[in-house]
Amino acid sequence: MSSILYLVLPCYNEEAVLPDTAAALERKYHTLMEQGKISRESKIMFVNDGSGDRTWSIITELFHKNPLFCGISLSRNRGHQNAVLAGLMTAGKKADAVISLDADLQQDMDAIDLMLEKFEHGCDVVYGVRNARDTDSFIKKNTALGFYKLMQFMGCEVITNHADYRLLSRRVIESLSEYEEVNLFLRGLIPAIGYPSDIVYFDVRERQAGESKYTMKKMISFAVDGITSFSIKPLQMITLLGFLMLFVSVIMVITTVVDYYTGRTVPGWASSYCSTWFIGSVQLLSLGIIGEYIGKIYMETKHRPKYHIESCLWREKEEGKE
Repeated sequence: MSSILYLVLPCYNEEAVLPDTAAALERKYHTLMEQGKISRESKIMFVNDGSGDRTWSIITELFHKNPLFCGISLSRNRGHQNAVLAGLMTAGKKADAVISLDADLQQDMDAIDLMLEKFEHGCDVVYGVRNARDTDSFIKKNTALGFYKLMQFMGCEVITNHADYRLLSRRVIESLSEYEEVNLFLRGLIPAIGYPSDIVYFDVRERQAGESKYTMKKMISFAVDGITSFSIKPLQMITLLGFLMLFVSVIMVITTVVDYYTGRTVPGWASSYCSTWFIGSVQLLSLGIIGEYIGKIYMETKHRPKYHIESCLWREKEEGKE
């Protein structure tokens, strides 16, 4: 019996690409169904992440025109990770497996076939990993590679060049639902769950329309969330830096005492000026890192919901009501 497969596509102001994306995915799904690779109960789910354009209107039109499509709309913009999670949790109730991918289809959808093959052979998690970053700018390419190296150095288990294009089985999604942290970093969380996994490689395509919503500011924020959610190494580095500064201070004290008793003139102002600025900078940086962790703890203790689903386009035969 073929597996029920749901695709989850987070959408934020994607009105320019949605019609083409829906048409391409519809053709792909019909091919998979005809080949018997997926059940005819499989669906394509769009997750509207508080878009300010016609994204939700287009999703609604697709839903009414074609039973293959369904969708949910979050009450406000909650960010890419929460949008993906909302789709996974909703689709996971009906699907045997769920694949998340971006709405711009830069991630080659032909990799879905390979993911399904590995799923049928017992893999609960199949990661989509890009072959190269030729479509990225020089800055984005090098910052991305630096991000993965930094995450691995910090002790976070991440797959290099893997974004959020992956297949998850129903039992992985059920296990994921047990993780209650507010600060989501799915790229680190999924490997931490365990279960048999594998990798498929794909080529990245040029974006056909619209602009990427992933700005440099969002990428930096994403990296900070990833590090502070999965590693305490920055705090350990602060401790190490403290010992190093103590060692340097002892040497400076000894040097000063020796200079005093040997009668050498110590100008004073240069060393005082430099050391004051250096130590002050280290203290501010250390306080900032500690504050970042305290802020995360503060948000976690509130136990606020990660998202609210405002509207749901779900056919009666699927869920008992629309």
